[in-house]
Amino acid sequence: MKRIALLPAGSVSDEAAKQFFGDKEVEWEHHRLIADVFQATERGDCHYSVIPIENTIEGSVNLHMDWIVHEVDLPMQAEWVYPSIQNLIGRHDELEDGNGSFDYSCIRKVISHPVAMAQCHQFLRTYIPHAEKEHTGSTAEAVRYVKEHPGEGIVAIGTGRAAVNNGLDVLAKGITDHDNNYTRFMLVGPERYTARQSERIKTSILITLPEDYPGALHQVLSAFAWRRINLSRIESRPTKKKLGNYYFYIEIEMSLDTVLLPAALQEIEAIGCQIRILGCYPSFSYQQLL
Repeated sequence: MKRIALLPAGSVSDEAAKQFFGDKEVEWEHHRLIADVFQATERGDCHYSVIPIENTIEGSVNLHMDWIVHEVDLPMQAEWVYPSIQNLIGRHDELEDGNGSFDYSCIRKVISHPVAMAQCHQFLRTYIPHAEKEHTGSTAEAVRYVKEHPGEGIVAIGTGRAAVNNGLDVLAKGITDHDNNYTRFMLVGPERYTARQSERIKTSILITLPEDYPGALHQVLSAFAWRRINLSRIESRPTKKKLGNYYFYIEIEMSLDTVLLPAALQEIEAIGCQIRILGCYPSFSYQQLL
């Protein structure tokens, strides 16, 4: 039986992982911190880790990408997307006015994961601009904190599942700024994932350009362009070695098993670029997993 490391029960990661694995028999290992999720698989305690890496509203989850690039050597084995539906969670009877109606002014503090908080910026600005904002390691942790601190005017942003798990009320449903709010998850681990098949195969790489080489990025992109290889994502991030030094994270809509992609990578290495392959993996849309 496969053992899967992920963020706490009731988090979006928890919901997304259970949809992805469906009725397959797996064992879940929940962790409060993303560092522990990564390290559980790196140590060999788990077969895979489930990592949220990108959101429709907020873009890349930089902390998680930095872990993949700088802290661990865990290949990407699959990716999928899942709707990120956030809710305002607390105790209704604790936040009522004198007439028994819910009163936003009774809220003293809002807590959640920073990415979830950012997804709900407009709602918070409109209804709870006065409240203190505090970040936690996951949305599930935030909801659990509210459960453990009654009578303090604290609410959380999190999933409906987390509200039910902790015996709390959903005070406002679907409070994200946009309806099409999806999060992309990556399955990372040493074993190739073969339980599901997808016609869409992607390859993720890191490219570090040679120093003082004018036009190097243009040559990199040209190696893909003239072969008509589609890049679905390209992003620059600091190497953390020297100010002004960057690597490029690139997602390619092609498998390494083709003829064209390895040839393109060889051409890029020939101009002095360093290439690190993060994974070649199946990509699943939300509709494929329904």
